[in-house]
Amino acid sequence: MDWGMKNRVSRLIKPKTGKAVWLAIDHGYFLGPVSKLEDPAKTIKPLIPYTDALMLTRGILRNCVDAGLEIPFLLRVSGGNSIVGPALSDESIHTSMEEALRLNASAVAFSVYVGSQHENQTLTCLGQLVNEGQRFGMPVLAVTAVGKELEKRDARYLSLSCRIAAELGAQIVKTYYCDDFEKVVKSCPVPVVVAGGPKLDTEMDVLDLAHEAVTAGARGVDMGRNIWQSSNAVGMIKAIRSIVHDGSSVKEAAKFLNQK
Repeated sequence: MDWGMKNRVSRLIKPKTGKAVWLAIDHGYFLGPVSKLEDPAKTIKPLIPYTDALMLTRGILRNCVDAGLEIPFLLRVSGGNSIVGPALSDESIHTSMEEALRLNASAVAFSVYVGSQHENQTLTCLGQLVNEGQRFGMPVLAVTAVGKELEKRDARYLSLSCRIAAELGAQIVKTYYCDDFEKVVKSCPVPVVVAGGPKLDTEMDVLDLAHEAVTAGARGVDMGRNIWQSSNAVGMIKAIRSIVHDGSSVKEAAKFLNQK
């Protein structure tokens, strides 16, 4: 890995702990103005001090994030689908590597849909991004998406998806937590971060997910709805941060949920 790529990765995965807490706000590219993200600038402002990086699209970056903020970001470069369309897996590259460099991204993110009708399309696009990333020192985050078929989130399927993404050259993989998650991590030779997924039933469920994922070997989390849809979003991200970076137990971290 060249110096520039190493430096970009170090902005995302903190060298001091080897862990990461990212805030995902890219949901609008296929979900539109989802609840609590109708005004992204207002939603993320109090959370910025407690996240290591943002994951977002170029449109939200340019219009909702102050360029003076010292916050790295992962740029969502895939799109072309929507929640009302025929297939969530029908994604392709919509933002160029030149654009990512112009915007000073620390990584580009692309979803792959292994096992879907668009498997070849999304995996080929991932390979193309990796080729360009190698030329310019830009890390690629592969997101192992499953569309609406959440039942696919088991260790066998996610191990397959993560390994393929790593084999194609992705420097980091984002995936879902599942039973036997250790198998997913051990079979993937690049760092794995865990998605928050759909809003969980309780705040303690969110903390349990973060703790179990990191304990099983994940480098951290990239959460969205389970943070900014929380009734105490700042307390939630502080709690998650304490688990990921400080090794706090769920009970210890839960104390932050009572703070404002």
